[in-house]
Amino acid sequence: MQTVIYGLDGEKKDEMDLPSSFMEEIRPDLIKKAVEAFEANNKQPYGAYPEAGMRHATEMEGVGQGMARVQRLTQYGGAQAAESPQTRGGRKAHPPKAKKDLGKKLNRQAKAKARRSALSAMKDFETVKGRGHKIDDESLEFPIVIEDDIEDLEKTKEAVELLENLGIYSDVKRAKEGKNIRSGKGKMRDRKYRTPKSLLVVLSEDAVGKRAFSNLPGVTVKNPKNLTIHDMAPGGSMGRLALFSVNAIEEMEAW
Repeated sequence: MQTVIYGLDGEKKDEMDLPSSFMEEIRPDLIKKAVEAFEANNKQPYGAYPEAGMRHATEMEGVGQGMARVQRLTQYGGAQAAESPQTRGGRKAHPPKAKKDLGKKLNRQAKAKARRSALSAMKDFETVKGRGHKIDDESLEFPIVIEDDIEDLEKTKEAVELLENLGIYSDVKRAKEGKNIRSGKGKMRDRKYRTPKSLLVVLSEDAVGKRAFSNLPGVTVKNPKNLTIHDMAPGGSMGRLALFSVNAIEEMEAW
């Protein structure tokens, strides 16, 4: 299968053959499973302090006293309960354990097939548009491949000009306008704002153009070696809008 190579002006320049990894059968179920495993394996272990709720001076009066048989704080004359899981101020019965393995396993063949399937989904226009991406020029051929001059861009305004020429800068605007305050306690943990995912830019490892795109809201810049299933299908939702350089496409022959 061939695809079009676009220039920095947004015009068609040439054609090239796509690697076989873009021809994989699209498997939404496998992509979802691979993303869930990726996210689970990146969770930070957490758990309660083993002695939490147990650091009290307590005693129990025993039976026949007309009161519940739970430990009582000695400093209050045996009135206030402590340590017992069902009491006010007591420890948790089954707290989270830091040693628990939160990860999920997925064999290598399934991982590789899921990555190729996510790549294949990025060449389907209906899948990309159905994910919510805004594309002004519907005549674009997917995946969007740009000549290697894209890797030499040094300024963000040059990257913006390229995206405008291609008719996909409106998707970056969508991400910028969609920035909102996160719900929950994440606001207190240095992640107050949540920005929607926009463009995925895949360049070769030594490309200078990474800095030109990295400041745009919602844009992720990667090279083929560190490209993950989470980048191609965030949250398990396949069909992310992607931009590839010719060098990056050639490096994907080994996928």
